[in-house]
Amino acid sequence: MLLAAGLALAAAVLHASWNIAVKQTGDRFLALWGQFVFSGAIATAILIVWSFVDGVPDIAWWWSIFSGCGHLPYVMLLARAYDKNDFSVTYPIARGAGALSAAILGLIFLGDDLSGLSMGGIAVVIFGLWILVSNQKINNISPALGVALTIGGYSVADAYGARNSNSIAFALSVFASGGLTVSTWAFITRRRQLTPFIKAHLKTSAAGGAMSLLSYTMVVYAFTLAPVGYVATLRESSVVIAALAGWKYLKEEDHKRRLTSAAVVVVGLVVLVAGR
Repeated sequence: MLLAAGLALAAAVLHASWNIAVKQTGDRFLALWGQFVFSGAIATAILIVWSFVDGVPDIAWWWSIFSGCGHLPYVMLLARAYDKNDFSVTYPIARGAGALSAAILGLIFLGDDLSGLSMGGIAVVIFGLWILVSNQKINNISPALGVALTIGGYSVADAYGARNSNSIAFALSVFASGGLTVSTWAFITRRRQLTPFIKAHLKTSAAGGAMSLLSYTMVVYAFTLAPVGYVATLRESSVVIAALAGWKYLKEEDHKRRLTSAAVVVVGLVVLVAGR
């Protein structure tokens, strides 16, 4: 259980970092696409080498494809969410509510076991998010809530796939299928802008793709060690990083409310862990 917690927390730092990079880019959809291109390419290359060296790994491909397709609405909604609101508002809503969505769907579809105390911790997390959104217009937060729903859906698919596959190979396959799905849509809708964008943002896209891949692989492996809601909620400790980065780094306003919300979320995470 401690290993799962450590992996989820390390993933939180990496995840918040690449999201900050996306927020700072003018075209958020293309920024996300660029990261998916590199993470998908790296994942595909690793899987090819793996297959030659040690044989084709065991992968639940249908779940991988389902998760990869689920990343297209995730990317589209996340780009819109960052266009409409501050990083320190959008990120905590998307990730915190995403953890809640994953926990509920994990209980329903995977039979995950969360104690009463852990459920209480999730409730505290919800309260922390309410503090954050209580002064927001629904139109400004609806894309972030949509992101949360997609997170819940693909988290359950990832958990099931990882538990019925080689977990690391499965995580790599999700990035391969996700990269292909997002790139196909980007080519259909924005193909004239793809090459100029990737030339101008090569280093940022490559670094973000690598961080995204590493972060996600950590989480998918952690899914094999602990319940979905436990892992997904711990990963969302990145909301604290988001609140601090929004205040100190991005110079966003209303930092007291956002830091208070983050602090309440942390308390909820502690209760969640104690319940295990």
